Amino acid sequence: MIHSNDDTIAAIATAASDAGIGIIRVSGTRAIEAVSHFYQNAKHEFDLQSHQSGTIRFGYFCDTKGDLIDEVMVSVMRAPHSYTKEDVVEVNTHGGTMVMQKILHELISDENICRLAEPGEFTKRAFLNGRIDLTRAEAVMDIIEAKSEFALNNSEKQLRGDMRNIIEDMRSKIIYEMAYIESALDDPENYDLTGYKDRIMPICDKIIRNCDKLIKSADEGRVRATGLSTVIIGKPNSGKSSLLNVLTGEETAIVTDIAGTTRDVIEHDVKLGNILLHVIDTAGIRDSADKIEAIGVEKARKYAREAELILYMIDSTSQINDEDIEILTSVKDKKIIVLLNKTDKEDEIIITKDNISKLLETVGVSSDVPVITTSMILGNGIDELKNAISDLFFNGKLVPEDEIYVTNLRHKNLLEKAYRSLCLVKNSVEQGLSEDFYTIDLHDAYESLGLIIGEEVGDDLVEEIFSKFCMGK
Repeated sequence: MIHSNDDTIAAIATAASDAGIGIIRVSGTRAIEAVSHFYQNAKHEFDLQSHQSGTIRFGYFCDTKGDLIDEVMVSVMRAPHSYTKEDVVEVNTHGGTMVMQKILHELISDENICRLAEPGEFTKRAFLNGRIDLTRAEAVMDIIEAKSEFALNNSEKQLRGDMRNIIEDMRSKIIYEMAYIESALDDPENYDLTGYKDRIMPICDKIIRNCDKLIKSADEGRVRATGLSTVIIGKPNSGKSSLLNVLTGEETAIVTDIAGTTRDVIEHDVKLGNILLHVIDTAGIRDSADKIEAIGVEKARKYAREAELILYMIDSTSQINDEDIEILTSVKDKKIIVLLNKTDKEDEIIITKDNISKLLETVGVSSDVPVITTSMILGNGIDELKNAISDLFFNGKLVPEDEIYVTNLRHKNLLEKAYRSLCLVKNSVEQGLSEDFYTIDLHDAYESLGLIIGEEVGDDLVEEIFSKFCMGK
């Protein structure tokens, strides 16, 4: 069913679970009217229309028969001073799923007055009504989904408008040059293009550098925001599951002295300082006649092929053999950190860092691969692991507080299009082409950057973006 953006909409805005409070949000021209049908103040008077904007009052929410559903606090925010720039009413009730559903059901019982909101529709209206640009709208969902401190901080910068400001600054420079060229072509007596090529080159260079910086931040930004796909591999009983338990701080995986205990993959998000890892513990890799274990081993190989980071566990008290060579050969093109485990058993140690260096050389793995001595019993080596990951993926650097990273693939693709268009402008200048050729590529760059913030964006893209939002936001 096709809905109108002029409809009054309602949805539960808080998590659908038992909690101290739950909020049902209503937005649209008939928001106050919709809630007024069911709300009574402490004197049992239907006076919601008299509420001033920005106020919240105690009262009762009743069904169509007049029977009490719950005691509530109702806040009124009149247009344009609200999240959507429309009239918004929020019903604050006790946070039980049953009571919230009953209140929502009453509100949308007459769809001519109020209907159920679609996913992301409140934020979509904030965008369509000009309260926020598209980068800030997308940041709302990024904040909700943030899994790391970096992701949260970067999304907050975007919500604050940092990305929009960067994009608008580049667009303003481009549109000025487009306007100047057009004016000179239309009115050459008053606008002189003599020496213009020397003027536009540094402008293009600066915008290209800005685009390039943002594009290059995308891969690191994604990794910092969503986490590194990390697979723990090794032979059975090398300490893989113990590592997962140490990283998570809980008994996530079963640990025994019996080789082959882990038969399926175990996944867990782990925060290692400021680094987020999506860790996958796998079955020990070996040839096995056990059908179930063999399936687990094949899964381990599959996840290892797809991983961004391999943590290769080696039992320092057992001999290196052909299985070690086979495992390392299969992942030698990956970013690898070798963990030489069980070093607390000093009298039983057979493998040292020197042995590992020879093994790495044998399979053609870079000698720069970090090798860390660990003990899962003592918890040794975790700080060294954190530092090694930071060096491998982030050059060991901290994220500057004022720097914004691109974490949205849509933004990255459009920045790349703008970058290519501006490079074409430079090529035209270098080839001595006339200025009217510049405007075509300048316009393409301007348009690509505009799509990032929502200028000239099509309805289909708007629907696609906001359909990914959660209900009630």
